[in-house]
Amino acid sequence: MVQTLFFYLFAAVAVASAFLVISSRNPVYSVLFLILTFVNAAGLFMLVGAEFLGLILIVVYVGAVAVLFLFVVMMLDVDFVALRQGFLQYLPIGALVGLILLVELLLVLSAWVINPELAQLPVAAPTPEGLSNIAAIGSLLYTRYVFFFQTAGLVLLVAMIGAIVLTLRHKVGVKRQNIADQNARGPATAVELRKVASRKGI
Repeated sequence: MVQTLFFYLFAAVAVASAFLVISSRNPVYSVLFLILTFVNAAGLFMLVGAEFLGLILIVVYVGAVAVLFLFVVMMLDVDFVALRQGFLQYLPIGALVGLILLVELLLVLSAWVINPELAQLPVAAPTPEGLSNIAAIGSLLYTRYVFFFQTAGLVLLVAMIGAIVLTLRHKVGVKRQNIADQNARGPATAVELRKVASRKGI
């Protein structure tokens, strides 16, 4: 009874905070609601016995990724008013795409049939005796699903590089390092020799 109560509590708060992530006007509030969503999702993982996934969600996503998002949003000088100016221009196309997705979801839900035999199947594969939850996850990730695990890391790397390339802007008047120019420097460009007369300054 208590576990069911906590499940509905965590699930309701997670869904509500996820909706507030996309509906908040202030991006800082959106990141804070995203952190709240991660915390409640970690609570759901704890309820099903996946404590390792719950703690990793807290440590990695809340402690690193979401906090990084928060710092980036607060430090970037982004003019959100200018970004919202073209919202009404693309509103009809966005509404049409959303309507198509809604119709597809309704068609899928209307044709959904639950197999009565599924209720008799075990909810999850039991962990072998003498093997901890962390060891079981590690053995699956690095044996059976190692290709998908490495592919997911590659996709995240490409996404990170793409985000850096898309958001990198060169501002006028800001001094920047050019590694190619520094490596190409020689004595003729790096050193300037001046003959100073005796008892006189430069």
